[in-house]
Amino acid sequence: MPNYRRLYVPGGTYFFTVNLQDRRQTLLVDHVDILRDVYGRVQKRYPFETLAICILPDHLHCIWELPEGDADFSTRWRLIKSGFSKALARKGLGVQGRRSGESGIWQRRFWEHMIGGNSDLDNYISYIYYNPVKHGLVDDTQDWPHSSWHKLEAENYLPNKTVSKNLKTGE
Repeated sequence: MPNYRRLYVPGGTYFFTVNLQDRRQTLLVDHVDILRDVYGRVQKRYPFETLAICILPDHLHCIWELPEGDADFSTRWRLIKSGFSKALARKGLGVQGRRSGESGIWQRRFWEHMIGGNSDLDNYISYIYYNPVKHGLVDDTQDWPHSSWHKLEAENYLPNKTVSKNLKTGE
């Protein structure tokens, strides 16, 4: 089995991609209210700032800034994924995983990238918001309802304009 190594930097800023096991499913947008509820409950219990997020039918992308002294994004993702799976199971929508007691909804792992500076942050924010267009779901970024694009637009953020965050890069 591969030895996965993650870079854990307290107070770090990370880009994440989290996928459904079956990429043909549309569970994330079909049940976006459940996902938002679980995400919010985990965020309240284990604080982090969401700088950008886009929920697509079969995966999601987001950027988190963790609190000073805290590098534990893995626990947060475990709780979000398991909470969503359990909520769907209570509605009779659960899928059995390969192992006993495992939900078959999510891919076992997630992909993360430590943001390396403001330019990197801008590039990943642009990538996140362009994703629904890339996948042919909408013609324009602003037409996708399941992202934080509208919040950033209201705050006068324009893509490719430096967000000017003081980022911890792990260097």
